[in-house]
Amino acid sequence: MTSTGHSTWASTVSVERLADDLRAASSVHVTTHTKPDGDALGSSLALARAIGHAKRGAAARVTVAGATPRWMPLIVGATPVTVLRAQESTALEGDLVAVVDTGSWSQLSDVRSALQGRTRNTVIVDHHLQGDADIAERRVVDSRAASTTQVLAPICARLCGVDSPAKLPLDVAEPLYLGLATDTGWLRYSSVTPATLRLAADLLEAGVDHTKLYRMIEQQDVVNRWKLLGRALSGLTLHSVREKDDAALMVLTLADFAATGAGSEDTSGFADMLLTVATVQVAGVLCETAPMPGEPPLTKVSLRSKPGDRAVDVNSVCRRLSGGGHARAAGAKPKLALQDAHAAVVDALRSEMAGDRA
Repeated sequence: MTSTGHSTWASTVSVERLADDLRAASSVHVTTHTKPDGDALGSSLALARAIGHAKRGAAARVTVAGATPRWMPLIVGATPVTVLRAQESTALEGDLVAVVDTGSWSQLSDVRSALQGRTRNTVIVDHHLQGDADIAERRVVDSRAASTTQVLAPICARLCGVDSPAKLPLDVAEPLYLGLATDTGWLRYSSVTPATLRLAADLLEAGVDHTKLYRMIEQQDVVNRWKLLGRALSGLTLHSVREKDDAALMVLTLADFAATGAGSEDTSGFADMLLTVATVQVAGVLCETAPMPGEPPLTKVSLRSKPGDRAVDVNSVCRRLSGGGHARAAGAKPKLALQDAHAAVVDALRSEMAGDRA
């Protein structure tokens, strides 16, 4: 199996066709990438609820896997959501499976066995730069969109029978805004376009309470997360690649997580904090993970970069480590011990920032 490149990871059906196929299916099961973030959960909930409106009945079922944000119960409400824990499996029962916010087998490891062999009965809605085409024949992909919910909004509108996202039911509009806001840093990132802001305005017109949602999502921290940040900062290293101190990396060991009582989901936003340093053009967090019995060590890498004429394409950096994502935000899980992964990330940054397109 080979990941598709930029030229082939694209839409294969129209928004209208995909919405009609979802409406016609007798049952739909929605899933997303492991350790879902705001865009993944927002996309999943919005689509499940829109299908419920289309069928004038219960929302579609959602299945997610891995660690989930502590705020998730505040947004899930009555939507049927199953959370798979380590080593659990699921059949993803349904006439059609909808995968949102990813098209990569590496991000679907927990549901891979349920998806394999279902290419013709799986659809994808995504905004990433790469994916594996053998997951689904029918795809709506727009890598220019700031979030998957931006891609999904017109699909939800068609399912709900309205001509604008501004007329969506609030229970659909709210998770769409959740994905849009969190994947753009609350409309701060370079991925924001006029279309992004127009959609945000439409969703606010539909009744979304921006301040309430921000409080629910961004003001739910616990002290453990800040203790973990302290340890991450104590392990900060600066690297001069193109210019002095233009790359910054933080490392976190299993001992750091154990000592603070924090989880891997608590590292969200750490790399973005480093980008506030004037010299830093690219920042990253490397987390040691507990290896499975008989498996090699694994390190989780998350990279972010500033926009501008000196911008670093962290998607290309992470592809050197068998990962990927977006130009300004990407990740990888190299099968390396933490120290070796740190060296590999530095090497990949040097190669990319030197213009060596390996």
